[in-house]
Amino acid sequence: MEATGRAGHPLPYDIYRQAIERETLRFAEMVNGADTATAVPSCPGWTLADLTQHVGSLQRWFSALLTRRVQEPPRSREVDLGLPERAEDYAEWVAAGVPAVADVLRATDPQAAMWAWGEDQHARFWARRMLFETLVHRVDAERSLGRASDIDPALAADGVDEYLVNLPYAGFFAPGVTKLQGNGETLAFQCTDSAAGTGAEWRVRLEPDGFRLQPKAGADAAPSDARTTVRGQAADVLLLLYGRRTYQETAFEVSGEATTLDRWFTHTAF
Repeated sequence: MEATGRAGHPLPYDIYRQAIERETLRFAEMVNGADTATAVPSCPGWTLADLTQHVGSLQRWFSALLTRRVQEPPRSREVDLGLPERAEDYAEWVAAGVPAVADVLRATDPQAAMWAWGEDQHARFWARRMLFETLVHRVDAERSLGRASDIDPALAADGVDEYLVNLPYAGFFAPGVTKLQGNGETLAFQCTDSAAGTGAEWRVRLEPDGFRLQPKAGADAAPSDARTTVRGQAADVLLLLYGRRTYQETAFEVSGEATTLDRWFTHTAF
């Protein structure tokens, strides 16, 4: 099923709920039977066992937050994981958790007020965040095993938006973000594929006191005045932002100052 929606606007909650189940099962199928000691180059120092444990643990943790409807930052991340003793059983453990996660998401009012580390202080934040954590790590697993990856363009564009909207709040676990500054430079990321919304663009302005995502431009807006622009298909832009690709690759059309991009990626890596 393809996602539908406009880039820059969160997709319907049911899209996230269904996509989480689909992406989780794809991840579990990919790593099932693979050598758990396989290195994951996009997550330095991790093996497939580490990656699989992370995906399953994070989903169970997010589900616990949603079940409790937490209203303030939790003081502990302890949750009953039921983690198997053998790393070879981690893939089945991830897949086995899918029904429980689905039940929690179905029982959740996405509009419910709730603490979140990002911009959107509602339960829907966690479903959106869970999806893109799982999706990007599915790509990590595929690349580790030499498999090709595909990402639905509309989901990818929404993932670009989710990343950029929440990045200003990520300093507590990614300290480099707090040092991302400039002198008024504007950086634009554009998606070129029609399924993601041709011309979808996000502009970020770097200021001496930090950076800000600029308001979305309407369809009749003037062409971008960004000093530096990166254009590519939505899936590629999403993976670029997450550090899984580099802007020097032929998948991207870059105009403007490379030094601005270098500064951006130096401070947003996590």
